[in-house]
Amino acid sequence: MKLDVNALGTFYRMAREGAGLAAGRLTHMTDVETRAGVTKLNFMRGREIRRDFEDSTSKVGVRVELTGAIEGYSVIVFERENALRIVESLLEESATDSDLSDEAGELDEFNEMTRSAATEVGNIMNNGFIDGWADVLETVIDVSTPEFVEGRSADTFFDEVEKAPAGDDLALLFQSQIETVETQVGFSHYLFPERESMAALLDRLRTSGGIEYDKLDGFDRMAERGAEEVAKTATTLTGIDTSVEIRRLNFVSLETIPEQVPDERLVGVAFEFDGVPSGYLLFLFDEESANEIVDAMVPTGAGDTEETDGFGQMGQSAIQELGNIMASGFLDGWANVLDTTIDHSTPEFIHDIGAAAVDPVVIQLGEDQEFAFVFDTVIVAAGREFDCEVYAIPDESDLERALNDLDVDRIEEEPTTAEFQNVTGTGTDGGAGTGTDTDTDT
Repeated sequence: MKLDVNALGTFYRMAREGAGLAAGRLTHMTDVETRAGVTKLNFMRGREIRRDFEDSTSKVGVRVELTGAIEGYSVIVFERENALRIVESLLEESATDSDLSDEAGELDEFNEMTRSAATEVGNIMNNGFIDGWADVLETVIDVSTPEFVEGRSADTFFDEVEKAPAGDDLALLFQSQIETVETQVGFSHYLFPERESMAALLDRLRTSGGIEYDKLDGFDRMAERGAEEVAKTATTLTGIDTSVEIRRLNFVSLETIPEQVPDERLVGVAFEFDGVPSGYLLFLFDEESANEIVDAMVPTGAGDTEETDGFGQMGQSAIQELGNIMASGFLDGWANVLDTTIDHSTPEFIHDIGAAAVDPVVIQLGEDQEFAFVFDTVIVAAGREFDCEVYAIPDESDLERALNDLDVDRIEEEPTTAEFQNVTGTGTDGGAGTGTDTDTDT
C-alpha cells in the first residue's frame, strides 16, 4: 500500500467535511450551537488507541460497519455523562405528557428509551461523517444498523471490530471532535478502515510515486526511538527521571497546528534542520515545567539575573542548552538510519502564549506546503512537573525522498549516538552524533 500527500489530503478533507455535517446535525437535534473541532489523520499503534480509553471513565458509543467505497467501522464515542446530557435535552424537547417529562428529568442510567435516543444521536452523527466522505469521493458508502456500546475499556468498543490494530500495529485512524459552544458536551469519532479497502482508495487518489506504508511504519518507529533518546538525555541533564508517555504521528493541515497547542504561556526552543529530511523541531514546556528544569540544572535559579520577557537570562540559557542536546538525540537517530546528514540550527528561545509559539514555523512551512506530518510526543517526569511536547515537522517532499531510500532493517540495528559532557549549570557541551551537526549559541 502506497500513500502520498495528495491522497492523504483528500482523506483529510473528507474528515473535515464529515465533521462539519455532523456538527450541523447535532445542532439541529439539540438546538445547541456546535462547531467542528480539531480533525486529524493519526497513524497510531493499537496500544496508543487503547490508552485513550484508560482514564477509568465510563463511555458510550454507537458503532456501524461500512461497506462500499470504504470498508471498516465507524465509532462515535461520548463520555457517558455527556451522552446522558444530550439524551436529557432531546427528551425535554419532545416531552408531551407527564410520564415523558418524568423520563426527561435528571438521568443517571440508560433504559430502553434513553438507549434508543442515544443510539439515534450516534447514528445521525455517524451518517454526517460518512455523508461528508461520500461527497468528497463522489461515491456511495453503505452503513449497517447502529449498535449501542457502553463500557470503561477499549476492549468493549473495539474487540468486535474485525482487524482492529494490535498493540504494535500502525493503523491509519481518522479522529475528529465536535464541541458545543456554551456547554461541555462533545464526542470523539473513530474510523477504522479495512486495510485493503484503504489501499484501493489510496491507489485511486495517488498522484505521485508515493511512500510505501511499511516505510512510514518504519519512520514512525525511528521517531519513537528518537523520542526515547530525548527522555534519556533529559534525565541525565536535569536529574529528573523522565519517560515517553504518548507518541503518535499525525497528518494535519498546517493551519490547524496552532489549534492543538495549549492556550497558555509556553517556554521552549525551536530548531530548523536541514538535510534529508529537512524541517522544524520544537520543544515546548509550560512555564511551571520550564522553571522545574531551570531549578534542576541551575541550583541558584534564574531569578538572580536580568529577566528577558519574564524569564531569567540564565534560565533561558539552560532551556536552550537542554533543547540543543535533546535535538541532537532526536535527529542523530534519523541521520544514522537514513545514512544521511542532518544539520540543525542554533536553538531559538520561545516564550509566548499558545498558538503564537508555533505560528512562525507554520508560516514558514506554509510557503511551500499545505499539510504536514507531525511527530507529536509528550515526555513526562516522574514525581515532578516536567511535561514536554515535541513537534517534529519534516518537509513533505524531503520526507518522501528519505523514506523511499529507507532500509527498515537498519532501524533497530543503528544506535542513537547523542553525546554530552560537562553538564554543570548551563555549561553543557552537546556532542554530535553520526551525520548530525549540533551548534549552540549559548
